Amino acid sequence: MLRYTLQRIAYALPAMLGVITLSFLLIRLIPGDPVDAMLGEQATAADKTILRAQLGLDRPLGAQFAAYLKSLAHFDFGVSLHTHSPVAGALAAALPATFQLAAAAVLIAALWGVPLGVGSAVHRNSALDRFAGALALTGMSMPAVFLGPLLIYVFAIRLGWFPVSEAEGIESLVLPAASLALPLGATLLRVTRMAMLETVNQEYIRTAHAKGLSRFKIYFKHALGNALVPVITIFGLQLGAVLTGTVITETIFDWPGLGSLLYGAIQRRDYPVVQACVLSVALIYVAVNLLADLAYGAADPRIRRRVEG
Repeated sequence: MLRYTLQRIAYALPAMLGVITLSFLLIRLIPGDPVDAMLGEQATAADKTILRAQLGLDRPLGAQFAAYLKSLAHFDFGVSLHTHSPVAGALAAALPATFQLAAAAVLIAALWGVPLGVGSAVHRNSALDRFAGALALTGMSMPAVFLGPLLIYVFAIRLGWFPVSEAEGIESLVLPAASLALPLGATLLRVTRMAMLETVNQEYIRTAHAKGLSRFKIYFKHALGNALVPVITIFGLQLGAVLTGTVITETIFDWPGLGSLLYGAIQRRDYPVVQACVLSVALIYVAVNLLADLAYGAADPRIRRRVEG
C-alpha cells in the first residue's frame, strides 16, 4: 500500500504543478491590460504603475513565476485590492466554512444515497426500486440555482423551520447542505444500484445465502464491499464537484465560505483574491481525486497489484 500511495502522489504532482501554472497565468491571460481592468480607465498613470509593481507585472514573466512559486511556498497569496489585507487571512477564514458545508452535504448524501441504492438493487423492480429511481432522476435534474431558492421558499419562508441565510448556527447549515446533498445522493444512489446489480448474482453471494448469513451482512459487507470501486470513483468526482459547486450555493444562502469569497472578489475585480480562490479550489479538486485513487487501492487489493505489476 505504501508503494501504491507513493505512485499515486507522484502522478498527482504534475497535475498540481499545472494548476499552479494556470493560476499564475490567470491575471496575465485577461484580455487587455489587467491593471486597466482592476482600476478602470479613469485611473491615473501613476496609480497604474504602482499597482503593476505591486502585482509584479513589471518584471519578466520567468521572474514573476519564480516569485509566485516562492510566495506559495510561504503561503503568501498577496494582498487584497479591496481590503488591503493579506489574501491568506481571507482564505483561512473562508475555507473552514466551505469544508463544513461540504462535509455535511457528503454525510447527508451518503446516509441516504448508498443504503437506498443497495435496497433498490436487492429489491429490483419493486415499489422501492421505482421510488428510488424517481428520486434519483429528480435529484440529478435539479440545478442548484433552482433547488436552493426552492428550499428557501418552502422551509424558510413558508414553514419558517430554518433561517433564510447566513451562518447563524447548526440550523443555518441544513438548507445549503441539503441543496448540495440531493444531487450528490441521487448520483450515489444510481451508481450504487448499478454496481450492486453486478454483484448480487455472483456465486459467492449465493454461497453466503447458503451458509445462512444475515441479509444485512451479505449485502452491506460482502456485496457492497466488492461494488465499492465504481462508487468511490463517482464519489471522488462528485465530491470535487461539491467543493467547486459551493460558489452558487454559498452565494444563494449567503454562506461565508470560499464560494462567497470568490463571487465577491469577481464582482469587485479583486484579482489577487480571485487567483487565490481559483488555485485553492483546483488544488482541493486534485487532492480529492488523489484520495479517491488511494481509496481504490484500500478497497480492492487487485488494483494495487495491477499498478505495482
